[in-house]
Amino acid sequence: MKRIVIFASGSGTNAQNIIQYFLRTNLAEVTLVLSNKSDAKVLEKAKNLNVSSKSFTKKELISSEGILTILKQQDLDLIVLAGFLLKFPEFILKHFPNKVINIHPALLPKYGGKGMFGMKVHEAVVKNKEPETGITIHYVNENYDEGAIIFQKSFQLLENETAETVASKIHELEYEFFPKVIEELLEK
Repeated sequence: MKRIVIFASGSGTNAQNIIQYFLRTNLAEVTLVLSNKSDAKVLEKAKNLNVSSKSFTKKELISSEGILTILKQQDLDLIVLAGFLLKFPEFILKHFPNKVINIHPALLPKYGGKGMFGMKVHEAVVKNKEPETGITIHYVNENYDEGAIIFQKSFQLLENETAETVASKIHELEYEFFPKVIEELLEK
């Protein structure tokens, strides 16, 4: 069975969705959820789904003896960033080439980069009267939101769209497509 490790910083709705999706398959399992915030709701959600979880400090993330050591012990097939807000260390990426993916709530390359996450993205999309937006699943590289694009799914914005309605539609796309794209990557 393939092994997935998830990094998340917040509520963990995508992480929960991915865990539940793979509980229904024989292909893969989420073996560990890691968060840079000790009070992140994702840790509780993982625990409730019987998945090991751990919080860590930024120092542990950037230390070659910290998170990398934990990841090496996991015998993992894929690292999934699901609402993880820190820049992912280059030395970890080098140790796991083409095994780290992220989801972004816009159609990259638009509205990506440092500080562009969550409602900030949706507010910018609405403010700029974009005709469409969507999600991008991409490989992670040394720069924010610049890795090779794996998958995009878009929808047309309505005239009366708000950041909140965009966020709701984005979440629906994330929940529907993120686990399926992970599954396709693991089947290769």
